[in-house]
Amino acid sequence: MKEIDFLPEWYKDSRRREFSYRTQYIALAGIFVVMVVWNFTTAYSISKAKAELVQMSASKAEAERTSVKLDSIKSKVASLQKKVESVEKIESKIDFASVLAEMSFLIDERIVLSKVQFIAEKFADEQQAKPNVVSAVRVAGIKIGDKGALPVGDVRFKVVMGGVAADASDVAALVCKLEDSPYFCNVILLYSRDKQVRRETNPAVRPQISEKGVSEPQENFLVSEFEISCYLANCHEK
Repeated sequence: MKEIDFLPEWYKDSRRREFSYRTQYIALAGIFVVMVVWNFTTAYSISKAKAELVQMSASKAEAERTSVKLDSIKSKVASLQKKVESVEKIESKIDFASVLAEMSFLIDERIVLSKVQFIAEKFADEQQAKPNVVSAVRVAGIKIGDKGALPVGDVRFKVVMGGVAADASDVAALVCKLEDSPYFCNVILLYSRDKQVRRETNPAVRPQISEKGVSEPQENFLVSEFEISCYLANCHEK
């Protein structure tokens, strides 16, 4: 039995077009939803990237400031190192208070000093040429002030003391004390000679009157004038 289709063609075409439009609407709606989701995702990613960029910019600025401070500190450290090297070159490496205290301990009341000189000298050229000779400082602290230019670097100090003693034996005893002292070395007696010293007596005594005039009462006695040179023992050879 043959079926008879009573639906007109225009109705069928209309239904097909409606189904096609519905399919297109659904596809466009899906594409729109995907685009909205992609837009939100992209906007979030861009916002996050901007925040990270701002944070990185702040970190970069802080790193630049730190680098500038580090360069400044390095420059100051280099300047201080140069100053330390200069100070080490001109440092006398002597504690004058301790040296003078040792001298006052060794010199008794029978000796009177008229001069004490500290002379800075460079080490001998042959001694400097030796690689095994180094400077070893025992005490340090006070710099030397002198009108002339002082040698810089490793120097040794020569001490020259002069004065008078009551007797030549006192001079010999002082030389022995200096040789035994750990503060001095290479002690040399430059000279020792007798000298007449005139001393006024008690001013309450009435002056003697003679034909030549008025003369104050005086007393002459014999002393020993000397001069000693030595070196400070603040360095040694290794």
